[in-house]
Amino acid sequence: MIIWRASDGFELASQYIGRNLSDGVRGATINAIGSSIPELFTTIFFFFYYAVITNDAQDASNGFAGGIGTTAGSAIFNGMIIPAIVIIAIIAYGLASSVRVSKKVILRDGLSLIIAELILIMLISGDTLYWWHGLLLMLTYSIYVLVMLRTMSKGKTSEENFEVEENQHSFIYNLLTINLSPIFVKDRLNAQNAWLLLLVSMGIIGIACFFLVYSCEITAEGLGIETYFVAVILASAATSVPDTILSYRDAIDGQYDDAVANALGSNIFDVCFALGFPLFLFTLWHGPIQMSTETIQNVSELRIILLLLTVVAFFIYYIGKGLGRTKAILFLLTYLIFVAFIYGKAYELSWAENIGASLRNLLTVSFQ
Repeated sequence: MIIWRASDGFELASQYIGRNLSDGVRGATINAIGSSIPELFTTIFFFFYYAVITNDAQDASNGFAGGIGTTAGSAIFNGMIIPAIVIIAIIAYGLASSVRVSKKVILRDGLSLIIAELILIMLISGDTLYWWHGLLLMLTYSIYVLVMLRTMSKGKTSEENFEVEENQHSFIYNLLTINLSPIFVKDRLNAQNAWLLLLVSMGIIGIACFFLVYSCEITAEGLGIETYFVAVILASAATSVPDTILSYRDAIDGQYDDAVANALGSNIFDVCFALGFPLFLFTLWHGPIQMSTETIQNVSELRIILLLLTVVAFFIYYIGKGLGRTKAILFLLTYLIFVAFIYGKAYELSWAENIGASLRNLLTVSFQ
């Protein structure tokens, strides 16, 4: 709930900051980075909460598992649930019978995401994680952003004043309900209050993410499963709330390219930077991470699932003239199958273990 409320603030700020970017580019960069801050904070806390507080090398491995579980799980959520919600919302409001997205945006961001996931698979293929693994992942995202900005079509500078509607509530009410915009923006947005609003919003989200990590731990203990499995489903869904809200609102406003580009761009940020930066920071300070056998197995399965589902989503996006009811159902069913698999793995059900072994074998044959 806190992440959801605070996301309104940085959505408004990011719209102002990215007002001069062309269609699709704002969604894939400014919006994607801003809305993926929860994944970044959550991954950082997974690394440092486990390894620093407990000072246990094994917990460093568990922290990495929780971090990649959050980022990869969020990427799968973004790729499946967000487009389904966008399609359902557009049809429910009677705005259109299907969502039309530029093939250029799908090719650009879809193929970039697949390349990023292939790099992730090839980098994290051993049993030890080093600082340069994180650095290479961050460099991959930097290259993506530079290409996006260099290929962006020239647009006219927006003259919008970004006036804020008069607020009828008191300062205390806005503070308690985390309604940040009226607190930091009196009449209209400008560069100073937009950045301040963005930073404060992200700070509040960061605090919420710490408690999210702690909640994942005690939830896992209560369910009698590893924290990794809770992170893949619950933490990833919670941190994807801002992505969902931004894409939903872009779609309602008719900005379909930004709605899809935000989801795909967020995935690239999650896979490369939200995982790469905490990994780089932690290993540079704390030393290499020696992954446990169980972590290696879980991470191997998750990486290949992420790639396979991304390819599936790419073809669902690309084939046909638009995204309609049928494709929304396909997205939802695919995600439900993924959740069922994670549930089966968490409780070591035989059918899930067999699928997991097949996925690991596929990874070994394909990339090693």
